[in-house]
Amino acid sequence: MTDRALNYLGLMRRAGRLEIGEAATGYAIKEGRARCVCVAADAADNAVKRAKGWLQGRRALYVELPYTKEQLSDALGRSGCSMAACTDFGLAGAFLAALAEKDAERYGALAEEMRRRSDKAAYRKARGPKRKPGRELNE
Repeated sequence: MTDRALNYLGLMRRAGRLEIGEAATGYAIKEGRARCVCVAADAADNAVKRAKGWLQGRRALYVELPYTKEQLSDALGRSGCSMAACTDFGLAGAFLAALAEKDAERYGALAEEMRRRSDKAAYRKARGPKRKPGRELNE
């Protein structure tokens, strides 16, 4: 049986929308590109504390995965991987929806929040850039 959530992680990696490892995840969070930060179930306490510290005052969601570091590493093609950051709203939403299918009680609220944020980002993108009142486009 295939796991859709793990497949989404592999898809994100191939699409270049996943920062893998602690250093890359930290940079993505600090630059404001991270949409959700995924941490393995058996990650070290220091790694969990570091990820939560980086997320203080940031808009990215923290997701503790039901997968071990070994399962996460196999899905991503990297050894010893305990955390990753998704940088795309749509893929993060699909990933969290797949997790919510497995465990709605644990991941349902996160999936709903990511769907709300994804819809909001799509609306802002469709609306176009903000313009200051009184300014003409051909100035």
